[in-house]
This record gives sequence, C-alpha cells and structure tokens, in this order.
Amino acid sequence: MKVAIMGYGTVGSGVAQVIDTHNDVIAKRSGGVTLDVARILDLRDFPGDRHEAAFTKDFNDILNDPDIMVVAETMGGINPAFDFTMKLLKAGKSVVTSNKELVAQKGLELLAAAKENGVNYLFEASVGGGIPIIRPMSQCLAANHIEGIAGILNGTTNFILTRMIEDDMSFEDALSLAQKNGYAEKDPTADIEGHDACRKVCILASLAFGKHVYPSQVETEGISNITLEDVSYIHSANGVIKLLGQIKYIDENNIAAFVSPAVVYNGSQLASVRDVFNAILVRGDAVGDVCFYGRGAGKLPTASAVVADMVDCAKHVDRRKVFGWGAGEEDYVIDHNSRLEMPFYVRAKLSESEVLGMFSDVKFLSRKGQPSDEVAFITDSMTRESLIKALGGSKVLNIIRVTNY
Repeated sequence: MKVAIMGYGTVGSGVAQVIDTHNDVIAKRSGGVTLDVARILDLRDFPGDRHEAAFTKDFNDILNDPDIMVVAETMGGINPAFDFTMKLLKAGKSVVTSNKELVAQKGLELLAAAKENGVNYLFEASVGGGIPIIRPMSQCLAANHIEGIAGILNGTTNFILTRMIEDDMSFEDALSLAQKNGYAEKDPTADIEGHDACRKVCILASLAFGKHVYPSQVETEGISNITLEDVSYIHSANGVIKLLGQIKYIDENNIAAFVSPAVVYNGSQLASVRDVFNAILVRGDAVGDVCFYGRGAGKLPTASAVVADMVDCAKHVDRRKVFGWGAGEEDYVIDHNSRLEMPFYVRAKLSESEVLGMFSDVKFLSRKGQPSDEVAFITDSMTRESLIKALGGSKVLNIIRVTNY
C-alpha cells in the first residue's frame, strides 16, 4: 500500500527507515500488507536520500493522490499539522501521528472527523514513544474500571533527576549534561517545566475516562525548584523524586489530573526507572497495577510505534476502528489542591517544635550538613490547601507531593 510521511525530521526519517528495513516482518505479521513510501512532505531538500524521488514541498501532492490511503504526520506543533490532518481525514485518508501537542489540543475534533469520514486517526507514539500504552488501555484493559494512572512521561527530566540522585549533581549541571547528550533541547522549557508531560496526561486521561481533557485544565509544575537538599532528605526516607503525571478517578463526573514532582518510595515500580526511560503505571479494579516500561522517545522507538499504527490502518482500510472519546467539560477536572488528600514533603526554615505545633502527625527527615534552622518532614494525608493554611507565614523552601503508587 502507498503511504506518505509529513515531516522528515528525527521521527519522520525514522519512519522511513523502519519501513525500509522491516517490510518483510510487517508482511508476515499483517497478512501480507507492505508499505510503500510514495511521498514525503518537507520544505527542506535531502539530496542523495534513498527516498529523494518521493520528496515534495506541496501538500496537495499527498492530498490529491488517490492511491495514498495512510499518512504519517510527524511534523509536530499545531499548525499546519492540524489543517493538513483535517483535510486528509475529510478526503478519506487515515492519519497516524506522534504529535502529542496536536492530539492533546485537537484530538476530539480530529477523532470526530475520522469517524464522520469512515477512516482512522491513531496516535500510539504520542504518549510513550516506543512504549505500547494507547492500545493496551483501549483494548487489553477495556474490562477494567481505571482507578488511576501515574507516569514518568518525560525522559529528559528523568535523566536530570537520576543524575541528581545518583551522582550528587546539581540541577543546572544535570541539565547541561542532558543538553550535551542530546536529551534536552537548547530551550528545555517544555521538558523541565512539565509541559510535555502535561500533554501526555491529557491524552491518557481522555482515553481512560472518555472525556476530552485540555492542557489548560491540568495544573503543571516542573522540576526546576528541586535541589540536592531535597534529594538528600527524601533519600533518608527511602524514596526518590520523580516528575509524575497523575490521573485519579473521583466519580462519574470528575477526575483529578496534574503534573508535578513527587516522592516515590523505593518499593514502587516507578522508583527504579532511570535516565531517559519512561514508565506508565495503570491501576485497574480487576487487574491491579500494570506497568508499561521502555524508551519513551528517540528516533527508532517512536518510529516503530508510528509504523505499527500505519500497518493497523492499512489492515483496516475498509473499516473503522472503534476508538476515541467524547467532549469534555469545564469543571470536569477538579481542583485537586482543595479536594485530594495525600501526604506532603515539606522543607522549611522552622524548628521541630514549631512543626509539631502545626501538625499532629509528621515524620522528620535528616541529611548530612543539615542547618540548625532548617527542617524537613513528611505530613499525614491532607489537602494542599490545608497544608498551606497550617504552614501560615512560615518560610517554606519546598513542598513535594508524596504518591501512593
């Protein structure tokens, strides 16, 4: 089957490479389906590339080719990716994507267009890169009521935190190393401030509970305020710090969804996830905890997921997969700070006696070189709103949620 690729960057070129090298395997596993890259859309030139004859700078060459039935969108961003994808779906072509920003913002509209036109819009690569998570949640775990999801969804931040934990490296030095190794962009804001993880949380929440969740609804906090002092205190409590995207079922009309640093105790499956690896833990009422682990990004891991979706579309070219979610609501995602109870790690300029005057049940932590006027502790379960009220005007150095995953 003739297919096209829009965007020939890291992922797009990986898609072409996976198709070139694995078409025989694809055919064996898909009942004889093979993929032929007929067009590649990119504004740049790639002289000498194996697919040089397939390149075009005109989107209409793909849109108006009746033989191209499946298109991979690996451009990134909202526009022109949204405009192109919508036109392709309306023209009766299936589209697959790795574009998490597009799915998080416009997934509802694109899924509706796919349904209306009898084609498919698939996005396995948009959340976990090469980690299968979209299909398992929509198919293998379909018999479960999902109680919650917690995920290490960004390899850059996990690499930085790993270096801080294992090598006593400052945040700034760990970020610099991540950039040197190619894990972090020159402008790392989307990673270190949690925006990348937020988009993935939106997709997972929409899929798990059936209503679209937008990034603006998900409170997001990054890791730029995490210090080696915090790492050391939490180590004394047999825990580590991870940037987690968390989703919790509240009731039929509400969920909680947020991204923030979290204390993860060493007994958790998430605690041992190191460096650029990702992990997504899904808690179902029947199956319990299921953890999906692997490389959450990278050229070939992400491309493998894109190509798998392309094969799925090619196999189902004459029928549509039942897949997607409905419209969201403004108050669907609750204010978890006032309604969700959990323990908190607190580091502040206080004495232990002052802390005991504020809280009835705390666990004090210690670290080497701890100043006499600094205290760190973990509270009992409470809302963040109650925590802030209890701390009053105290000089708080950091607050980190403690997870139960």
